[in-house]
Amino acid sequence: MRLDNFDLNLLVAFDVLLRERNVTRAATRLNVTQAAMSAALKRLRESFQDDILTQHGKKMIPTARAIYLAPKVADTILQLRSLISSGKGFDPATSDRCFKIAASDYITTVLIVPLLDVLQREASHVTLDISLPDQDVAEQLTNGELDLLLTPEEFVHPDHPRDLLFEERFVVVGWSGNPVMQQPLTIDDFFDSGHVAVQIGHRNTFIEHALEAHEKKRRIEITAPSFIQAPWLIPGTMRLALMHERLAKIVAPSASLIIAEPPIKLPVMQEMMQFHASRTTDEALIWLRDKLQQVGANSDISIRHNQIMANPSGIQE
Repeated sequence: MRLDNFDLNLLVAFDVLLRERNVTRAATRLNVTQAAMSAALKRLRESFQDDILTQHGKKMIPTARAIYLAPKVADTILQLRSLISSGKGFDPATSDRCFKIAASDYITTVLIVPLLDVLQREASHVTLDISLPDQDVAEQLTNGELDLLLTPEEFVHPDHPRDLLFEERFVVVGWSGNPVMQQPLTIDDFFDSGHVAVQIGHRNTFIEHALEAHEKKRRIEITAPSFIQAPWLIPGTMRLALMHERLAKIVAPSASLIIAEPPIKLPVMQEMMQFHASRTTDEALIWLRDKLQQVGANSDISIRHNQIMANPSGIQE
């Protein structure tokens, strides 16, 4: 196979076909017709002199050679994308780059939303494609499908670089009509109350992991699938929830919630941003990372320690 006769776009088709193992799904993913994807598979078979995918019943199974080639092709695609990106240079005022970011609803609310003001002023043509982290997020990062993964430190991938965005404290929130929130919160009040907890994809979050080590257990009445839903399950009830301080300050006024200091010692969460090792010189990504760190550092999240914040119509500073 001569390289000068090979269409490098076929490598992208190969990569997607091996991931999907289905011509129709691969075509949908690449936004091409099924006929075009079938033609790409035919050309790949001719180029590599291998079937690549073989039909077994209703399933398509990769050949041994295709399995051998898959990681090499994925790495080649990453290197080519990095080469192209580094060669373009980056002007935020004119760039139409679309950044693919995996971030929770919490981090989208407290970090991405204020970032939008920066993009509007400095990079109005830049777009963001945000997805929630799931069980495949590590693979997506490794495969180069993501520009950035925004996640607590304990969930970062060990093989790729990461930067600290900011540190986050956790606070207790409760309805303004809840008697236990009208005075300094005690350990007994905390553990005797019903709680709203958060699990994402049936997996414990950072704070749930931290509480597993505590000798006393909360009485969890509701498990919510996202941080944004949790505070809206509290008004009008005696339930409490542990929330990120930044997020609590945003939602408390609208939900008639009071913020209190936790009566137990809780670890501080380090929120990280992670990117593929091949993209350390990507000028556009360097620019975006710098802006995200600036937004994270400039957030005013201080609250008065050891004091109940009992003004449901507006959070005290």
